Amino acid sequence: MAKNIQSLERAAAMLRLLAGGERRLGLSDISSALGLAKGTAHGILRTLQLEGFVEQDAASGRYQLGAELLRLGNSYLDVHELRARALVWTDDLARSSGESVHLGVLHQHGVLIVHHVFRPDDSRQVLEVGAMQPLHSTALGKVLSAYDPVAHSEVMEAERRSFTGRTVTAADDFEALLDLVRAQGWAADAEETWEGVAAVAAPVHDRRRMPVGAVAVTGAVERVAPGGALRPELIAAVRDCARAVSRDLGAGRF
Repeated sequence: MAKNIQSLERAAAMLRLLAGGERRLGLSDISSALGLAKGTAHGILRTLQLEGFVEQDAASGRYQLGAELLRLGNSYLDVHELRARALVWTDDLARSSGESVHLGVLHQHGVLIVHHVFRPDDSRQVLEVGAMQPLHSTALGKVLSAYDPVAHSEVMEAERRSFTGRTVTAADDFEALLDLVRAQGWAADAEETWEGVAAVAAPVHDRRRMPVGAVAVTGAVERVAPGGALRPELIAAVRDCARAVSRDLGAGRF
């Protein structure tokens, strides 16, 4: 019988520890709970952090599960404060708009969908939690690129692929588009990523007024942007939802 790999067993034990009990744990808590030397525990945590399975809070130094685990299961969703705060508001937005609602965060040079509320009808739909969307062409991605300096650097340094004839790819044009997003407080995607699909998104901020994600309404272009113009009530509803989530995260009024 093949021997178990001790380092992998310890890493798995750390992930299970972080998935239950306290939301964030310090190095001493983790090493003590698992009976490991601090140096050993720190080395494993560092590797897990580099792979995206663990995140470290900059202020407290404590550790929590990371976004990459969305691809392996739902543990991350249970401890993700942004998603938890957004659940009620995104449900309300889907119900009032009649369209799908997505909550996205910056991850690995793209937008990771961490929550998806289905369009409230009987049509067949596919859950998109864990899916990745491009930064430069989607409404979610444009919002993150406009408000998050890290996202902005990543999108300007990357190749901006043309998905449709409407995709904005030139650097100067894209920068001008981001200026507009910041000025109006929301972003749109009218068949720039997928033919026949339109979306409108707004940023979500935390207690430090830092952008931590974005929320979007997505649907058929003829419903979201009839005649080529986004429905004003959808824009207002998305912005209201984003502000409500931001307030619940401690951002105050915008």
